[in-house]
Amino acid sequence: MSVPLILTILAGAATFIGAILGVLGQKPSNRVLAFSLGFAAGIMLLISLMEMLPAALATENMSPMLGYGMFVVGLLGYFALDHMLPHAHPRDLMQGTQQTFPRGLRRTAILLTLGISLHNFPEGIATYITASNDLELGLGIALAVALHNIPEGLAVAGPVYAATGSKRSAVFWAGISGLAEILGGVLAWLILGSLISPVVMAAVMATVAGIMVALSVDELMPLAREIDPNNNPSYGVLCGMSVMGLSLVALQAMGFSG
Repeated sequence: MSVPLILTILAGAATFIGAILGVLGQKPSNRVLAFSLGFAAGIMLLISLMEMLPAALATENMSPMLGYGMFVVGLLGYFALDHMLPHAHPRDLMQGTQQTFPRGLRRTAILLTLGISLHNFPEGIATYITASNDLELGLGIALAVALHNIPEGLAVAGPVYAATGSKRSAVFWAGISGLAEILGGVLAWLILGSLISPVVMAAVMATVAGIMVALSVDELMPLAREIDPNNNPSYGVLCGMSVMGLSLVALQAMGFSG
């Protein structure tokens, strides 16, 4: 099994951490969850705009028009998918309790699981593609994805547990949303293995960069604000950018540049 695929599996499996927190003990504070989401957004933004897109544009025989065009395709593709999804997002149920959940919670929880699963699928592709092209950047993407998968797992497990009273069902449905991400990585591994070429990889990377930017701006940052409206999510974003930037510099200084 390849290292990029292992990273994708680990990132998707982080959903189970959130699921377990959703059925056992006290959940993390909203402040911690919001900061984690902002931190993940910062990592994704820095890697997408400062590393992935420039690397794609610098690829031999890759025209700037194709590179920027694929970046825009990624942006528009994300928003098109988001528009078609059932909009039962984690923020809708994150702060609920068993006493305040509506009667139709079971249906809402299933829609939430579906929505998060469809969001997670391209993230699995992104993690695999990035790690295949540059293991250093792949580690960063895997970390960012894992960080925001934890509150997603929590957001799915909590409502399902409240609706069914079953911890096993709660962890199962939350796990499904994480498996969608792993499936995306596996399909990328199976399909792109036969299509690999520098230009194809660069085009895919540019598209993935667009998806990651849209995900950060449209999903992670607004969700962080809604979970904890009393604190600015920009602090988490800036910290994520700073830590990821310093990590990349340190890895390059140690000779681990991709």
